[in-house]
Amino acid sequence: MPHLDAAHNLARWLAGNDHDAQDVAQEASLRAFKFFGSFRGENARAWLLSIVRNTFYTWLRKNRPLDKSIDINDETMEIEDVSANAEEVNPQFADAHAVRRAIAALPVDFREIVVLREMEGFSYREIAELAEVPIGTVMSRLARARKLLQKRLTAEFNHGDER
Repeated sequence: MPHLDAAHNLARWLAGNDHDAQDVAQEASLRAFKFFGSFRGENARAWLLSIVRNTFYTWLRKNRPLDKSIDINDETMEIEDVSANAEEVNPQFADAHAVRRAIAALPVDFREIVVLREMEGFSYREIAELAEVPIGTVMSRLARARKLLQKRLTAEFNHGDER
């Protein structure tokens, strides 16, 4: 299957580590092979990633029933003007390791949307179909995730200045 790399990538970002990602990706691949004969869509990549996503959430309920999520409030969302150039606001945005750490720290619902949009290149509509949520929810989660990323990276950069 040509989309196994994308499947493993999504599983790794959702699970947070390679070991669990391998389990999720393997289970999702088995499910995909089992049901491939019934696939009637046009986008096999989106179909496979949907299976990965569903497999992950099933795995999550079994293995991490108390996985924490954050409470998003208006204060959490108050950050700098997002219309500014990110690299001018914070040169730390250019640091790929810092960005990876910040993405990994996002709540899974936000991390999933960021990975699907920014790394896998899905449109809002495709993400909405894949995640089985309204397109407005996709846009809201992505906006909030970006704000949380900016806040975390800004805090990391400012903390680094104090060293």
